Amino acid sequence: MPPVLALKVDVDTDRGTRLGVPALTALFKEFNAPACFLFSLGPDNTGKAIRRVFRPGFFQKVSRTSVVQIYGVRTLLNGTLFPAPHIGRSNEAVMRRVAKDGFEVGIHCHDHFRWQDYVLGMTLDEVREEFRQAREEFRRLFVTEALTAGAPGWQACAHSKQVYDEAGLLYASDTRGESPFFPRINGCVFNTVEIPSTLPTFDELMGRPEYPDDKIVAHYLSLLREDRPNVFTLHAEIEGMGRIGLFCELMTALAERGVKFVRMDDLAKDMLRDRAAIPVRDLVMAEIDGRSGLVATQGA
Repeated sequence: MPPVLALKVDVDTDRGTRLGVPALTALFKEFNAPACFLFSLGPDNTGKAIRRVFRPGFFQKVSRTSVVQIYGVRTLLNGTLFPAPHIGRSNEAVMRRVAKDGFEVGIHCHDHFRWQDYVLGMTLDEVREEFRQAREEFRRLFVTEALTAGAPGWQACAHSKQVYDEAGLLYASDTRGESPFFPRINGCVFNTVEIPSTLPTFDELMGRPEYPDDKIVAHYLSLLREDRPNVFTLHAEIEGMGRIGLFCELMTALAERGVKFVRMDDLAKDMLRDRAAIPVRDLVMAEIDGRSGLVATQGA
């Protein structure tokens, strides 16, 4: 059996939406590969993320991943020295084209900075309002309800999972782990099935001496599992822009390996035919290799 792989694209910024998304849709069409695009829909406050410099491991990651080159100076000043552009209103045509071209679309967030940095400390009403704004903008753009969401920075908590359940999502992809599960937090089991990212992201490998560019593709091929679906999260700002050449090499190698590309929503629908077979697992905030801070992970 060939490995099965689902591609999930996190779109974080105005620039990534405008430039990275069209580049990725063109590449996916070339390889006849479906993908799920999760959009940031409100203000691009990327510049405010500078306060993360005080987080353990953040400066090391910034220095090895060439953040300025990848994101651009203007993006790194959005929301501080420059006004925060509204991503949804500024990129309507680009976003609607993704859906028109047959790709799956969903919610990444309303305000990427606010969710990633503050969701764990928000009240239920604050999380509900943040997600309401994202859903409202999604409906305006796509004239339908969003059926999926994936949290910025893999930041999830009981409040966010409750809000997902209230929204009636088909599935979510907030975590890192091995296989789909129903998340449990503090003993409470939530109804929205979680499909975790199973593979490391480019920015978790880039710039590390053990993963030079000429070994990254082989490393990904070595990680593919044949006994369960693989889920790879990429970023419009990285694989769709500064590292699109390396990502094209990876796509070529995956195609030559005979990898079967599948849609995330199809995975969810197939699994949900037998809900009783989907395990319940704790959602645990933990460190993962190559990323600063704690992220939502699939517990044992």
